[in-house]
Amino acid sequence: MISPEEIPTADIFLGGFPCQGFSLSGPRRIDDHRNKLYSQYVRLLAAKAPLAFVGENVKGLMTMGGGAVIQTILEDFSACGYDVFCQLVNVKNYGVPQDRERVILAGFRKDLQVKDFYVPKTDEVVTLADVLLNFPAPAEEDVCTASFSSRYMSRNRKRGWNDVSFTIPAMAKQVPLFPGSPDMINIDKDHWKFGEGETRRFSWQEAAAIQTFPYGFRFCGNLDSKYRQIGNAVPVKLAEAIGYSVKKILNISV
Repeated sequence: MISPEEIPTADIFLGGFPCQGFSLSGPRRIDDHRNKLYSQYVRLLAAKAPLAFVGENVKGLMTMGGGAVIQTILEDFSACGYDVFCQLVNVKNYGVPQDRERVILAGFRKDLQVKDFYVPKTDEVVTLADVLLNFPAPAEEDVCTASFSSRYMSRNRKRGWNDVSFTIPAMAKQVPLFPGSPDMINIDKDHWKFGEGETRRFSWQEAAAIQTFPYGFRFCGNLDSKYRQIGNAVPVKLAEAIGYSVKKILNISV
């Protein structure tokens, strides 16, 4: 367990506690031990008392336990000294070429008496064509070529150039298809097949671009690790919008 002394003093804390127990794509067990790890964030906030904190998690957090889980989380953050605000956002409304709904938690120390917090949409519409159309072709070793499971083939995984991507996940095998791939064909309920032609997933570099990391940003580790780092990240453009909104509330210079 990390002690508060190991954490630098800062005005703002940023953190994303594990989402796997809350995710709609998983079993969503109320007793998943990972669901309690947000309490470590609470512990460190209570010890360090920054001016503000931000947390991020999946949409499924809102409905877990019929809403009881998110209520408990909000109460625990409040009890350690913060006015806490919760907002469901879709990153496509913040200049990110991706459908990705996430819960944003923002808390401000109670002595600041912040009464409201909201991250406004930027109204910047970005498509897959905007970020990928002139992208260099990937090397073979930069694309996950694992077999496509029945879970993968249970729904459409491809969107076109003039649309935004499906969510970029942390698991390489579940990454959506490159828009230059042929359309998938629905042949039965929860059963799709690939069209004629070359089908491939996004490369890790393309996935990073969809998450709005700058071109050339380096990720370390093997291919699975790179996809995992990218899929677990908060899209850069969304983080920027949140940061500006927190800065405006605190009226601090950076």
